[in-house]
Amino acid sequence: MTAHDVAGLLPDIPVLRDVCRSMAVLEAVISPEWSSRYHSFDADWAPGEEMASMRNGAGDEYSIVFSAAGAYVRGFDHEAVMSPYGNDGPWPGVLDSVPGVFRHCVTEPAFCGEDGMPVVTACLWRESGDDRWRVGEIDYPDGAGDPDGAAYLFGRLVDPSAEVFQRFAEGYYEVPVDLDAVRHVYALRPLTQAVVTALNADLTMTDLAADLTAARYPSAAG
Repeated sequence: MTAHDVAGLLPDIPVLRDVCRSMAVLEAVISPEWSSRYHSFDADWAPGEEMASMRNGAGDEYSIVFSAAGAYVRGFDHEAVMSPYGNDGPWPGVLDSVPGVFRHCVTEPAFCGEDGMPVVTACLWRESGDDRWRVGEIDYPDGAGDPDGAAYLFGRLVDPSAEVFQRFAEGYYEVPVDLDAVRHVYALRPLTQAVVTALNADLTMTDLAADLTAARYPSAAG
């Protein structure tokens, strides 16, 4: 699977945004320490922009910028054969066709190395009103099953189900994860103390106030 395959599987922008918000809230409950989470969401990332992000702590990550212009997706798999660090810069075609409304994301310092080089192996975008996700014209290297890391990076986005998240969270955090609670959050129903307790008995709604605000997620208390 490559970014081209992912482009045909990603949900529409509003659904993708909601999935990202849900995953961020679920991990805020399961893992109160921000530094140990995979998924985060910042509704105040920049003026007029929100950002969903994933970092696995081993160098792999993605960033999704949501704005009135649409959505821009940047992924980086540090072991991918298309890594810019092994090819004197981003792989040809990955960023060349990014439209003007998203070009500032390409050079965004948070998405680049100290030398200003974009840290990216896979890139997708979709402008508001567009009917599909777009990817550049890329000649992928032969013999690599996941040359840009897209299958690994975006697996929970192309199959955005509560069951997929539950399997991920139980495997990563090594704790039982209540499926009904996950379904509650994936449905964007207001968060309650009962749902929080089902996922983490040591946490209160007050503890989650900042994370719920960051994800623009509704709570029964507010």
